[in-house]
Amino acid sequence: MKLNCLSCGHKVELDDVYDDYAGQVKCFACGAILEIKTADGKLKSVEVAWGLARPAQKEP
Repeated sequence: MKLNCLSCGHKVELDDVYDDYAGQVKCFACGAILEIKTADGKLKSVEVAWGLARPAQKEP
């Protein structure tokens, strides 16, 4: 399963372990913490855990 980070747009790939999951995953590109819910191998919801996330920064 793949999802795009809501903070930086990086494609985050998830193993089959996350097919039925509710919890946090980390974007390794920007460090944002995403709160996700999946069921039957499909993404049901995703949002940034704002209290823990660092905003994405663009290079000048």
